[in-house]
Amino acid sequence: MTGSEPPPLRKIIHVDMDAFYASVEQRDDPALRGKPVAVGGSSARGVVAAASYEARVFGVRSAMPSVTAIRRCPDLVFVKPRFDVYSAISRQIRSIFADYTDLIEPLSLDEAYLDVTDDRHALGSAKAIAEAIRARIKADTGLTASAGVSYNKFIAKLASDQNKPDGLCVIPPHKGAAFVASLPVKRFHGVGPVTAAKMARLGIETGADLRDRGIAFLRANFGSYADYLYGAARGIDERPVRSNRPNKSIGAERTFSENLSADADYADALARVADAAWERIARSGERGRTVTLKLRHADFTTITRAKSLVDPVADKAELLAIGHRLLGPLLPVPGGCRLLGLTLSGIVRDEPEQPALPLG
Repeated sequence: MTGSEPPPLRKIIHVDMDAFYASVEQRDDPALRGKPVAVGGSSARGVVAAASYEARVFGVRSAMPSVTAIRRCPDLVFVKPRFDVYSAISRQIRSIFADYTDLIEPLSLDEAYLDVTDDRHALGSAKAIAEAIRARIKADTGLTASAGVSYNKFIAKLASDQNKPDGLCVIPPHKGAAFVASLPVKRFHGVGPVTAAKMARLGIETGADLRDRGIAFLRANFGSYADYLYGAARGIDERPVRSNRPNKSIGAERTFSENLSADADYADALARVADAAWERIARSGERGRTVTLKLRHADFTTITRAKSLVDPVADKAELLAIGHRLLGPLLPVPGGCRLLGLTLSGIVRDEPEQPALPLG
């Protein structure tokens, strides 16, 4: 290929299971079907890990405190999470993906990017492949999945959310820029609540608003993130699907409204941090060998302590136990502690030019 020729057009599918945890619980317990269901703890300190579509009608969302969820939906049914079951189903789904491509980039237990530029089964289009995958998932697991099909990862992920639940959306190259322009920026992957609020203050509410800002403006306000935003607003995303993503850390931290001082407070706080961290770890489907404790003093001095194991951390109990071993020598904390965190790293993980394939 000469330098003047454009790179081959990719065919990307983003598959996202519909209300995964809650749908598994409704599948396995017919009494829950049609009812508002939340996976998580119902205690005063509980958090919603996932919500069924019946619960979402009332504004119940993942990561919401359980007490808030109950206020919004008094009939909400709480079910304890079964991460071993979710992980097993996730492996089953990924084995279906593997029948169609080797280029699979999981984002969590319930979603993944697939590069299907190589039409392994000669189905004729990326849309046909997505339809076949969704049908296989429904037949093999009894669960529904939504899919977005497009020429890059950014738009495929947006498209998978367009017709949920149990939906399919195809965005071909000639419609990509217009599709992005029509959406609110808060839907863009990577634009969290803080960034969305900042954009709103700058008068950026939609993809079109973002597209109309020059690169100098974006760099001045968003730094290194500007180049990604500039391309995304124009429907451009050159990131490949990576079947072996680089190592990273996964975890959680908690900032306290009042500094911790008593040992009992530390034990309770660390348990809550471990709960939140393990929820994210389990959701990612990944395992790691290194646990890092983060502690911030009242004067904002921050220290970390880490422990590496021969084998991956087995479960939340082991994560918490290592956290206690790392925290113990640091107690008492002069002046108290304003933040605690636990992360898992040392993650253990289980592109040639392709011929063109129509999207739809």
